[in-house]
Amino acid sequence: RRLNVRVNIELLSISNPVHKKDLAVQLTDDTDPFFLYNLVISEEDFQSLKSQQGLLVDFSAFPQKFIDLLQQCIQEQNKDIPRFLLQLVSSSALLDHTPVYLNVVETNPFKHLTHLSLKFLPGNDAEIKKFLATCLKCLKEDKMTLEGKLRKTEEDLTRQLSFAQQSLSEKSRELDKLKSEWTSYSTALTNKHTQELTNEKERALQAQAQYQQQHEQQKKELENLHQKSIQQLQNRLSELEVINKDLTERRYKGDSTVRELKAKLSGIEDECQRAKQEVLSLRRENTTLDAECHEKEKLINQLQTRVAVLEQEIKDKDQLVIRTKEVLDATQEQKVILEESTEKKQSHIEKLETTIKSLSAELLKANEIIKKLQGDLKTLMSKLKLKNTVTIQQEKLLAEKEERLQKQQRELQEMEQSLKMKEQEVCKLQEQLETTVQKLEESKQLLKTNENVITWLNKQLNEIQTAKKLEISASTHGGGRTAVSPHGMPDRPSFPSSGIGHPISPLYAFQNFLEPAHSKNINPQCPIQFNTQLSKMNRCSDVPTVTAATSHPANKENGDSLALDSKYLKKNDSIPLRGLSQNTLNSEYLKPYLPAQAQPSPKAAVTPASAYFPG
Repeated sequence: RRLNVRVNIELLSISNPVHKKDLAVQLTDDTDPFFLYNLVISEEDFQSLKSQQGLLVDFSAFPQKFIDLLQQCIQEQNKDIPRFLLQLVSSSALLDHTPVYLNVVETNPFKHLTHLSLKFLPGNDAEIKKFLATCLKCLKEDKMTLEGKLRKTEEDLTRQLSFAQQSLSEKSRELDKLKSEWTSYSTALTNKHTQELTNEKERALQAQAQYQQQHEQQKKELENLHQKSIQQLQNRLSELEVINKDLTERRYKGDSTVRELKAKLSGIEDECQRAKQEVLSLRRENTTLDAECHEKEKLINQLQTRVAVLEQEIKDKDQLVIRTKEVLDATQEQKVILEESTEKKQSHIEKLETTIKSLSAELLKANEIIKKLQGDLKTLMSKLKLKNTVTIQQEKLLAEKEERLQKQQRELQEMEQSLKMKEQEVCKLQEQLETTVQKLEESKQLLKTNENVITWLNKQLNEIQTAKKLEISASTHGGGRTAVSPHGMPDRPSFPSSGIGHPISPLYAFQNFLEPAHSKNINPQCPIQFNTQLSKMNRCSDVPTVTAATSHPANKENGDSLALDSKYLKKNDSIPLRGLSQNTLNSEYLKPYLPAQAQPSPKAAVTPASAYFPG
């Protein structure tokens, strides 16, 4: 059968005559007052119970653990198949005055495990009477408290009732007042609204009559305005018809005049085309003559800039060779240092090998001693133990020395790898040196070819100077407009319209082009910039173009100076060259080939000029 049992657990401390702690557990039933079972466990009893049931808890923690088990039983009591059960087992069929066992059982599909089993003794008459007396006392105390609570609640309720009745009477009075006020207010409102409605209706009728009168007046006014506008439009129509007739007559007259003007225009256009053709032919002749002059000037300028570029390249190559030599010296010093370190390491390794050999000899000796000791094992056990300790220490020392050896070998391998890396770097540097030497030789060959070109140019310049002198003598003695050059070519014609009466030689533009800025007295220091950059050493263009930034203006028609026009000095596919020295125009190579006017004075400061060479 199933019962609801009350379990009371108390921890009793007794200090007379000896300080003790006892655990008192009491089983009672609220429905049966004679159901009483007691259990008192002292610390000595708990030790025997602990050994019997294999408990792992001390006496101090046992009450709490017992309470935890009971709580788990309470949680599982409402389930169909509870996991934890409390079993009260007695030897007799009825619960008489026989001892009872209270078991805490955990159920699972395999087995019922009893976590705890406690033996309870039934209460005797005195204990039952004492228990009943305590129950009666508790019930009386509960009764007294309940009666006190009842009285208090009755008093509170009566007070609340009286207060509610008073408030009800007050609220009913207020309601009556409000109802009377509301009725009077509603009647007054209805009267007001009816009066306002009648007033509004009268006003609406008056407004409607006024609006009708206004509408009729506006209608009459609009009809009058419409008739007036129709008359005005008719008058306007008649006037426009007259104007239209006049305009048509004028249009016919204009068409006839346009035809006459078109005939005149066609004649004038034919004359204009003929004049244009003549102008084009004259311009072509002018451009061919200018082109010849410009080509010669471009060749001279190109050669000048190239000579300067090559000089700068030689200087750069010399600096590169010096740097490579410095790097080589540094690498050789590093190599010497590494070789010295490797020699030191090798000597250290040899020392370690000698120590290993000595240790191996010692080991062999130790083995012989061990063999001798094995024969005398039975008699000298005490001595053998001591020897064993000595051998263990020696083995430890050996292991340490082997570890050191391994470390030294690793360091050796790392040093060898670093040596190989350094050797590879030295090889790379040697290869770089060889390439730089080859480039130097190529640049020297290019210099030789440039010198040959400069000698050829020198010859050409001498020939041009002789031709110039002949032309000057011819212009002073002879009165003719044209002269024959020493090469058998007719000189270019004069241009009387532009203000130049004497024949123009091909060297005149070159002189004006290379004339420094200080001759004009405009700017004593002419800023000229050369941006040079060689993409490839052995590649050279056939027709280079040079752009020169000069401060004096060139005016062909007025005859002030015949410098090159900017349209002949530009080329889109040009690549800028960098690295020209500052005093390119003052170099010794170009002085004999320039005329006396074109040579710069030592006082004039010349900065690098901008030059563009094709790729």
